[in-house]
Amino acid sequence: MDETVAEYIRRTVLKIPRDEIKEMLQKWGFLSEAQLQTLNFHQMKDNISQEVMQLCEENSADIKQAAVLDIIYNHIYHNKRMWSVYQMRKTGEELEYFDLTDFKKKFKRRLRSALKNVTITFKEYEDNAIWIRVAWGTPHRKPNQYKPSYVVYHSQTPYVFISASVLKSNLPLLCQALIVASNYHDIREMELRGHSLNSLKDIVFKRYSQNFQTYCPKPQQAKNVEQESVDLRIVHENRSEKERIQRVNQEAFGHGPQPILQFAHYKLETMFKSDPKMDVLDKKEPFRCMVKFSSPHLLESLKSLAPAGMADAPLSPLLTCIPQKARNYFRIREKKGLFPESFVSP
Repeated sequence: MDETVAEYIRRTVLKIPRDEIKEMLQKWGFLSEAQLQTLNFHQMKDNISQEVMQLCEENSADIKQAAVLDIIYNHIYHNKRMWSVYQMRKTGEELEYFDLTDFKKKFKRRLRSALKNVTITFKEYEDNAIWIRVAWGTPHRKPNQYKPSYVVYHSQTPYVFISASVLKSNLPLLCQALIVASNYHDIREMELRGHSLNSLKDIVFKRYSQNFQTYCPKPQQAKNVEQESVDLRIVHENRSEKERIQRVNQEAFGHGPQPILQFAHYKLETMFKSDPKMDVLDKKEPFRCMVKFSSPHLLESLKSLAPAGMADAPLSPLLTCIPQKARNYFRIREKKGLFPESFVSP
């Protein structure tokens, strides 16, 4: 076994929490059950990694086997990476039968025709998700296994989730290989990214429950002070207000948990209006700015504002419909042709 492969396996094992190493090695399937029985998982992680490396050397592990273990780790800990959503398009509406073997062959051939020094590894999961790991090299250097790109593609869907390496110059090659292998025409990045891969999938596949805001504020009814005391009325109004906020919140956000998003950016473009006699503005140029929201769990944070008394209920639809607006924003830009980058098949 090559020394670089052995070191990469050792470092991958060191990343895994100690109480999960055995289970992850079993999912890997490269070591036999008898070999796993010889490992002492209660010792220091460095010693465990050394023993795993020795067993892999006995089995003559190569870089592709090591890459599979890396994919398993990143599949479990996908939230350690930043994911961007891309959407592919066909020239027509025709549906084609998806052949995984043909997809792999076309992807490898296309990528290796542009770059020889590249390591490509595939792993399929039960939800029709194909995980692709690409380690990039240069014409004169071997692939860097520590800065790979990860691609998650669900067959029979136009959506691709990419966690790119620091080498952004390789992104066009990766996108070209994807559209050629999957028989699409072009691929474009959506305005949707985050650490939670599952939440991004829930948004684009519409697997989360969120109601559309239909609440219209009603005028308050006249209060009859004579019917009850001031204290009882305050208690009743507080209880009614809490019930109203809870009802409005459920109308806006739904009953289920929200997808995990960390960022939301709103771009504002407006024109200043001033008296022509004052001559404040020489040129009629729009005023542009960007409003940024960030939180470990942005939608749940917004959902908690009204119950906590930090905002009036209902919240603005601009905030409650962020996942829906992310999809609609992409469609609007698609119709207008407002895309900074587009990777089209030759």
